Amino acid sequence: MPELPDIAVYIEALEKRILGQRLEQVRIVAPFLLRTVTPPLESAFGKRVLELRRLGKRICIGLEKEIWLVLHLMIAGRLHWSPREARKGKTVSRNGNFAAFDFANGSLMWSEAGSQKRASLHVMAGLEGLRELDPGGLEVLESDSGAFAKVLLWENHTLKRALTDPTLFSGIGNAYSDEILWEARLSPMALTQKLSAAETQRLYEATKSSLNAWVERLRRETGEKFPARVTAFRPEMAVHGKYQQACPRCGTTIQRIKYASNETNYCPTCQTGGKLLADRAFSRLLREDWPRTLEELEIKMGKRKDLPDRQTDALAKGQTEEQKRRKTESGDGNFGGAG
Repeated sequence: MPELPDIAVYIEALEKRILGQRLEQVRIVAPFLLRTVTPPLESAFGKRVLELRRLGKRICIGLEKEIWLVLHLMIAGRLHWSPREARKGKTVSRNGNFAAFDFANGSLMWSEAGSQKRASLHVMAGLEGLRELDPGGLEVLESDSGAFAKVLLWENHTLKRALTDPTLFSGIGNAYSDEILWEARLSPMALTQKLSAAETQRLYEATKSSLNAWVERLRRETGEKFPARVTAFRPEMAVHGKYQQACPRCGTTIQRIKYASNETNYCPTCQTGGKLLADRAFSRLLREDWPRTLEELEIKMGKRKDLPDRQTDALAKGQTEEQKRRKTESGDGNFGGAG
């Protein structure tokens, strides 16, 4: 899912292209996309774009007459820009770009990979309407350490859950929370109310520095083009998506906690004092034999070839599901226009 750094760079690219432009029409072929009835979508046609802003992980396009178009890309939604002179990339279809926002100078195209269509478009009236969609999370890049600590310690959650809760912190998701926690050298399963003051400060500084660094990195990578490769898995990342690869700081093999369709990646040496956190995808097979340390894990993995066929098949199935998840979250299968 595009998170704060990705959304920030999307908005900067859109400001260069549609700010001050008049929206001619919106073409939609996906019935699931539009989630509001009033104001009608047609009320935005012919209105000039006055402002763009981020609301959590949403992109908000402010038009004349206080009309807001709010785009939530969810996990696999991506945006593409097709200049007016381009001959390709403007067609909408159920299996490609399912929505288009047409301007005099080009079209903003919207696609979503995968079969689970979760992206949404809301048409809202005024700032009051916009606030209805605001989860209320703290904007860390605009806040001091005191405000950060107050929100973090409000309830007792794991750090992973707290950072990715949109009602607590704005714009942080699964990918960048992994990078933040690695930079802060903190376990994703550490409880917020058990952190020391020094650890809380370290997490605050890591959150700001990591998000700022990624915004700058993506900004340099994009340049004057439109963001073309928005993905949750980047080669420059330290731990996210790097399961079984070496930690860039200490060389330890990156581990994971797998749950539902997501996973948390971490370095046992840097973040958990060498302790392995239970991974449901593998610990269900080993049950009480689940390793507690890296040394025990290496012994278990060394005996992997001796597992019964049923367990070996289960492990292979887990790897296949992981490959599918990566393809969806990376945005593969999207149809893009020119930059």
